[in-house]
Amino acid sequence: MSTPHDQNDAVMRLMAARTGHFLLESGHHGELWLELDGLFWSDTVNAPAERLADRIRPHAVDVVCGPLVGGALLAQLVAARLGVAFCYTERTSTGTGLYSATYRLPAALRSRLPGRRVAVVDDVVNAGSAVRATLADLTAAGAEVVALGALLALGTTPATIAAGAGLPLDVLVARPNEIWEPDRCPRCADGEPLHRP
Repeated sequence: MSTPHDQNDAVMRLMAARTGHFLLESGHHGELWLELDGLFWSDTVNAPAERLADRIRPHAVDVVCGPLVGGALLAQLVAARLGVAFCYTERTSTGTGLYSATYRLPAALRSRLPGRRVAVVDDVVNAGSAVRATLADLTAAGAEVVALGALLALGTTPATIAAGAGLPLDVLVARPNEIWEPDRCPRCADGEPLHRP
């Protein structure tokens, strides 16, 4: 029987990590980049999706919503395990300031969400750009968001987002991580080039 530590290590092995100096979608700078495209290559994500569904189940959700791409793929797996509806948001614009990306529900799904209990699920929450924008659009659509879930939470921002929205945060693995506003980035101060993966 595997231990929680073994299960956490298995989740981390699903994500290929690189270190460097990266521009994140939120506009922040960070030193960790995860290659998440391989998460869904085989059935290796099935066991973590089942564990995440078990954590979300007590919230009695009607819908699981995830931001495209990886969050939506995971949200669909979780929704299937819970036997509930699935929806997604997609990025519609990206600006230049912090948290300027917007994510929107497709019009055909918006009208189905008023009054529905929704869990927002993402593969990884770091700065939380996609999650923040998804929460905002679900609320604007009249949904009742009741939980936030992820395979991995990096740093303190995911807990801050959840607390600010009054939501429980259900994650399988939490790891320390730092992100910086561009004018406070120590790697910029050291003259290290910024990469845009």
